[in-house]
Amino acid sequence: MNYSPPLSAAHVLFENADHKCISFSSLVKGDGVQSNQFLIVHKGHAAVIDPGGDLTYTPLTIELSKHLKLQDLDYVIASHQDPDIIASMPRWLMHTRATVVASKLWARFLPHLASAFITDRMNEEVTDRLMELPDKGGLIPLGDSVLKAVPAHFLHSVGNFQFYDPVSKILFSGDMGASMVDDATNPVKDFDAHIPTMRGFHQRYMCSKRVIRLWASMVRTMDVDMIVPQHGSPIQGKEMINRFLDWISDLDCGIDLLTQMDYRCP
Repeated sequence: MNYSPPLSAAHVLFENADHKCISFSSLVKGDGVQSNQFLIVHKGHAAVIDPGGDLTYTPLTIELSKHLKLQDLDYVIASHQDPDIIASMPRWLMHTRATVVASKLWARFLPHLASAFITDRMNEEVTDRLMELPDKGGLIPLGDSVLKAVPAHFLHSVGNFQFYDPVSKILFSGDMGASMVDDATNPVKDFDAHIPTMRGFHQRYMCSKRVIRLWASMVRTMDVDMIVPQHGSPIQGKEMINRFLDWISDLDCGIDLLTQMDYRCP
């Protein structure tokens, strides 16, 4: 497969002497939905968040190789089970020594992605390479730091996590905060103008306003400088984050919008 990287394939979200967070937002080509993939490197330890499927595997590994040896990758982390999140899992298992991190609800389904050929080549079971997250979340060691798996169930998956990096103070939020935009590298500047790029997605993919309000109350207790979704633009700074939390907490979505008209036998 030939791959010509876009000029802005990698976008640094945070960097200091020991720690770097990088977003890759331009790797999906053709009919695939735009998605962001993330790399966190801390003192030689590294994790990839929501690496995607076949559309992103080759270009992503080429970009990652500019920052680390793939064999040194510690984790491949999945917020939930969707194809654009973790369908490339067999390749990561084959070509790296990384542990796959996912909800315990989905860990038992992920082996369905790996054929017998893959497991034979690995000479081990897929389950030997899985870290199963309990519903309450937990800490993922990354050298002398950690990533925090934050519960985000039903937003939109029944077993859903977001990942908080306490060094950069970035919340990698999965589908929460997603937007349909042409350029996903620039943080939101005009929140009111940004709302139409988010509204339809959240109304369809988020479960209910009740769950969103529970989530938003949790996030307000955290020290978050940036919310970075898997699709679209990051939301940066306390003012914009609070604008988003206020807006999403008052949005009817999912089951809030359903009536009997949505359940009729054709």
